[in-house]
Amino acid sequence: MSVEVGGFFGFILLVLDVWAIISIVQSGASTGAKVFWVVLVLLLPLLGLVIWFLMGPKAL
Repeated sequence: MSVEVGGFFGFILLVLDVWAIISIVQSGASTGAKVFWVVLVLLLPLLGLVIWFLMGPKAL
């Protein structure tokens, strides 16, 4: 059962990371800021997602 739960949460994390990267790329932030956020989310999937959600550039 723990493999099923871990797989489910891993899939949810993957979907959220893809959503975050798409949102970052489509944002009006500078290219450098976009690169920074995308790399952060790719290298630290859970922590990067949380940091981006709390501190990343907000859409207007």
